[in-house]
Amino acid sequence: MSQEADTPPGTAARHDPVYDEIHDRPEFIELRKRYRGFVLPATVVFLVWFLLYVVMSNWASGFMAHRLVGNINVALVFGLLQFVTTFGIAFLYARFSVAKLDPLAEQLNAEYEKGKRA
Repeated sequence: MSQEADTPPGTAARHDPVYDEIHDRPEFIELRKRYRGFVLPATVVFLVWFLLYVVMSNWASGFMAHRLVGNINVALVFGLLQFVTTFGIAFLYARFSVAKLDPLAEQLNAEYEKGKRA
C-alpha cells in the first residue's frame, strides 16, 4: 500500500512511515536519552554561570571592580571566561557527539535508508 493511499484526501503526508518505525526503536530512544543527558545539564550549568556573572555585575560591583593585574579586573576576567566556557562546551559536545551519538545515529540512518528503499 502506498503512502498516498494511507493519507486522507486533501491532506499532506506528515512524513515517511519508516520514521515511525525507527522512532519506536530502543536505539532511537537511547540516542535521545544520551543527547538530552548532555545538552540539558550543559545548558543549565552555562545559564547559571552566565546569570552569576550578571548578578555579580549588578549587585557585587565592588568585588567585580577589584583589580587583579593593572587595569584587568574581576569583571573582565568573568566576561572573558564566558567565551572560554562557550567554546569549551562546544568542544566537549563535539567529542561527546562523535563518541556517543554519531555511531547510534549512523546505525539508525542506515536502517532508515534501507526502509525507504523497501
